[in-house]
Parts: sequence; structure tokens; C-alpha cells
Amino acid sequence: MKSEWFFNRELSWLEFNARVLEEGLDRSNAPLDRLRFLAIVSSNFDEFFMVRVASLKAQLRAGETAPDASGLSPAAQFEAVSRRAREIVGRQYDCLSREILPELAEGGLEIVRPGSWDGEALRYLESWFAESVLPVLTPLAVKPDEPFPSTGNLRIHAAFLLRGEAGTAPEAEASDAAEGGPAALPPSEELAIVQMPQNLDRFVPVPATGNAVRIALLDDALLAFGHALFPGRKVLERSLFKVTRDADIGVDEGRDDDFVAAMEEILINRQNSWPVRISVSGDADPLAARLAAALGLGMEDVYFMHGPIDLKGFLELAEAPGFDRLRAEPWKPLETWSPAGPEEIFARVRERDVLLHLPYESFRPVVRFIEAVADDPRVLAVKMTLYRTSGDSPIVKALTRAARSGKQVTVVVELKARFDEERNIAWAQRLEQAGAVVVYGVAGLKVHAKAALVIRREDDGRLRRYAHLSTGNYNDRTARIYADLSLLTASEAVCADLALFFNALTGLSSARGLRTIGVAPFDLKRRVIALIEREAERSHDETPGLVMAKMNSLCDEDVIRALYRASARGVRVLLNVRGICTLAPGIKGLSENIRVVSIVGRFLEHARAFLFLNGGSEEVYLSSADWMPRNLEKRIELLFPVTDPGARSRIRAILETYFRDEAKARELGPSGRWKPVKARVGGGLSSQEEFRRVERERNAALAEPEAELTVRRKPSD
Repeated sequence: MKSEWFFNRELSWLEFNARVLEEGLDRSNAPLDRLRFLAIVSSNFDEFFMVRVASLKAQLRAGETAPDASGLSPAAQFEAVSRRAREIVGRQYDCLSREILPELAEGGLEIVRPGSWDGEALRYLESWFAESVLPVLTPLAVKPDEPFPSTGNLRIHAAFLLRGEAGTAPEAEASDAAEGGPAALPPSEELAIVQMPQNLDRFVPVPATGNAVRIALLDDALLAFGHALFPGRKVLERSLFKVTRDADIGVDEGRDDDFVAAMEEILINRQNSWPVRISVSGDADPLAARLAAALGLGMEDVYFMHGPIDLKGFLELAEAPGFDRLRAEPWKPLETWSPAGPEEIFARVRERDVLLHLPYESFRPVVRFIEAVADDPRVLAVKMTLYRTSGDSPIVKALTRAARSGKQVTVVVELKARFDEERNIAWAQRLEQAGAVVVYGVAGLKVHAKAALVIRREDDGRLRRYAHLSTGNYNDRTARIYADLSLLTASEAVCADLALFFNALTGLSSARGLRTIGVAPFDLKRRVIALIEREAERSHDETPGLVMAKMNSLCDEDVIRALYRASARGVRVLLNVRGICTLAPGIKGLSENIRVVSIVGRFLEHARAFLFLNGGSEEVYLSSADWMPRNLEKRIELLFPVTDPGARSRIRAILETYFRDEAKARELGPSGRWKPVKARVGGGLSSQEEFRRVERERNAALAEPEAELTVRRKPSD
């Protein structure tokens, strides 16, 4: 296939982050909500550079030149990524300084930067810094003939270029400087760095009048007053900086010793791995060049931040209590089902499947389902996968309680869940101490499936299985902001397949003979392509086929080719892709029947849902997997059917709503550009607001007492 038929993966991701930024640029959003989006942009960039750009730079070091499917070599990709990333960062900081900070100040929350410190603020901060911060700090000299001091990963530092009182440097330094080189300093200059303490609050209250709140930044104070660490030295230049390091470090899964210890080594190594990027405050080119050279980086790796150097930390401020007037009205998930106890939970699930649409509905039924494992004496065992959870997870507490009560608790813990490894190690060890059987993933693969299987003895003495399957993690905190779909079911076919799935995960068996669910990397990709191809085969002029799919990312070339073939056969393909999309829609003769939209809104669109018309016998599936090579070929993932008519109908309505969005939707064109579906003037339907409205109406209807139905019959009946 031609290279113009595929967009570049990295550039597509950057356009996703640009769409996140657009929510921060949108003046119709409340100021603290806009600040939150800007913080998310920075957080996204940190991970992007730690993983994707680190991979590109590794290819460049290895001398790789082969182009990807879009026709771009690693060098061309790096250059394009650098250019577009800088454009996005520039817009981000321009919006912060020109719009959001002034808007917050008007609302009574002022972030005071050094340029606006008045005499009172200056005196207060200098005194506070001397008493509460200065004793904690440790200056580190940067010597030309020694390794650069350890900076860790993503930690804010201040750099000071100093001149001694005598105006000359020690003999050794003068000799090194005379040899030249990019890192050499003039004989009279010395370089030192100071790490900002991580255990001190970054946001420092400053005295204010009336009801106004004034906040200074610890990093600004460190830069402004840090010279006190260098008596007898004159500060020539000063700047804040942050080093982003390669986090794409794999664990040696062939090691014979403790796998947990191996993962802990990875966490340590990540703090001092290969530097990828250095972010520098302001535009201090000479000092930035010296820092970059000392780290083995070039100026192409330097990003100047014209504002606070790390906006990711502003998530704390955006979510701080007491400023509701500066953010949108909070949304409380609706309790569409509040089971009184274990018996009601299992009776309801036996009666019919329960579909939950988060965060519009509460996550509480899922928590209660797992708590029933500990509370219900009829429950004998539970098997569960855990990828990411909250720090104080009620799910982990319930599993721990169940294990301590003597029930059979088996938990498949994925220690390789990037950036959650430390937390996962901690609670996995707690589960083991409680008596649970803990399996640390699968060698060579990440267990990304989200599933729980409960075995219960019923009143008649027989054993019955219950399952929970989801598109999202068992995390009660993210369940309030991630849009996910999950299913509670007692389907014998699904539960039987899930039992085989867990046996394959924890034992020596293979995932064969599954009738209802697909499992990556074994057959999920084959099933997806087969479903697309079946749609193409059953598509006719009278009844054209239909594929509706929602996912986070789409970049698997085999799946994309199948979608192209289906489009050429007249199948209407509607794709809702939040992030990366390397498929090119709207190309005549190839993808003219494919439409791609993306929605970034208040809630993170995280669900994976798929509908196939199937000649009128409609099929609906949910999954933990995006259509990406890593999900379909390198992870343990699940694809499962939704057979309950009511649940299936709800999912179709949800999918259709995304394609009616005229407020937040962006549509992808054949050139790779994303454009608003409709001008925002006058509004238009917002899918997330529509889901809130639908769930409010559903909740009100469920709360009403059942009314007696009057059946109207024909006279002949």
C-alpha cells in the first residue's frame, strides 16, 4: 500500500495532544478547567518524550534509516516531532500567560510570578525561604572533568552560573577550559545546580488583602533566592531546568531471581537513564547550551518554557478545594443501582446483565461486587486481573479481606504497568501477606485485560460463576473522570470462557476452545479482522454494511487494510478515535466510506466498543484493547460480546451519540488535519452532556415506583 494511505504514528499523537490543548484554549471552559487541560498537555508530553521520542532517539543512535508506513525515516520523524511539539508548547504557554492566569486573578486566585512580586511579597518570600527552604537545599558543583550530578527524572532544578571573588578558577578548571569543547567554561566561571525539594509544597500562600488568594511558586523562590547558597560568588546567569529521561526500559524476564526485585531495579534505573530532553525556563541560551552539553544533549533537545517550568504539577492547583467558582459545576455519578447486599447483587446479575456507563453512572456496584467476595459466605473464590488501581483502593481492601477470611483469592498483577509499577508492587505484596495467590503477569506480555470471575455456591448446592468485564481499570478514582463501559454477567458461556482464560494465565494451559471471547495475542486480532471482512461480504447496495467502533487509538496496519477493503465494498465505517489514528479517511476508491471523529471533553474517553451490522443480526462487543500492534500482539487483552438486548441497544445509542456531536467533535480529513465538526457558535450537541442528560432521566425513571400498565388491544383481540 502507498505511504500516503497511512499517517505517521508520532505526529498523529501530537495532533491528539493539540486537541487536548484546544480545550485549554477554549474560553467557554472555566479557568481552572482550562488550567487542568494545560497541565494534562504537559503530563502527556512527559510520557511521550520518555517513551516515544526516546525510542526515536535510540533508532537514530543505532543508525536506522528505514521509513515507517507513512514514508518517514527516524530522522525525519524526529525533526517533524520537534517542530510540532514546540508549536504546541508555544501556544500552551501563550494561553497560560495571556489568558488563564489573568482570568484566575480576576476570579480571586492570583499566581504571583517574580516579575509581579511587590515589596511585601518579596520580603515575606525571602524570609520564608531563608527559614523553611534554605536549610533543606544541597548545592552540587558541575565539574567539567566529572560526570554530571544525578538529576533524576522530571525533577525541577535550579542552575547557577557563578564567578568567584578572585575572578579566576582553580588551575585544573582553567586547564580544562583552555582545551575548549562545548561544555568548557571560561576560567573564572563555575556551574552549580540545586534540586527543588519534592517534599515541600510547590504552591506557597502569600499574604493578600480581602478574600483574594495569592500563591507563589517554590521553584520561583528557589531561583530568586538560591544564590544564598553561594556566599562569595556572583551569579552571572540562573535558570530552572528539568531533565526528561528514557523510561522505555524493559525488565529481563528471563532472570531466575526475584521478578519483583528486577522491577524495583527498573524504577531505580529510570531515574538515571539516558537523557532525552531538557526543559529550561526563559530563554537563557548560553546556560541552556552548557547544561545540554553536560548531559550529552544538543540544542535540538532543549525546550524553552516561557512560564512555570512544569505545568503538570498545576493539576494539584486545578483540583484544589475551595475554588469551585473557577471551575465547572461538579458532576456526581448517579447511583443507578445501589445493591443493599451480596444476595441482591447476585440475584440481579442472575436475572440479567448489568451494563455500567462510567463516569455518568457510579462505580460503586463494581466495588460492591468485589466486596461481596469478602462479605458473602457463599462465595468460595475470585480470580481477577489488576493493572492500575488507586492508592487507597477499596478493591484491594476487599480482596485482602477475602483472602484473610480463608477464601481462594487469585490476583494476576501486572507489574509492568508503566509508571504504576511501584504502587502495584506495594499492594501485590500486601495481598500475598494476606494469603492471596498473586501471579506477576505473563513473561514477555503485559496483562492489560480487565476481568473478574467469582465462584459462588447457590441455595441448591450447585456452583455458579459470575463475571465482571470492563474496558477500564479497577480504579475508583479514575472511574470518576474516565468514560468506560463495563458488564456484570452470569452468562454461562462467557463465564466458562473466562475460567479457561484464567487457567491459561495462571497455569500451563493455552487459551483454546473459547466460544465467546477473544484473547490477544492469540486470536483477538484475527477475530476483529474476520468481523470486518464478514461485514464486507454481507454488504449490498440494498443493505450496506455498517461498522461503528470507538477506541483510544488505531494504528494496526492489518486492521486498517481490512477497513479499507470494507470501505471499498460499500461498508459504512464510523470510527471514534480519541488519540492516535494512522488511517487516512475520505480517499476516493480506498476510504471514502470511512469517517473518523475524535472527542476530547471533560471526561477522558477511554471505552472500546464495537458494533457490526452483520446483515441485520447486529453484534456488539466491548474490549480492553485498542486496535494497535502493542494491544493486539504484545498484550493479554479481552474482546467480549454484549448479548443482553437492553445493554446492546444502550451501547448502540452511545456510539451513535458520538457521531452526532457538534460541540466537541473534531473530524479527520484525508490530509491528516483535524477540523471542528461544526462551528462552536450557537453550540450543538455535546455527547458528554447528552450522556449526563440521558442518565439523569434514566435515574429518575428508575427511582419512580412501577406504574400499572394499561394495555390497549384491537377490538378483534
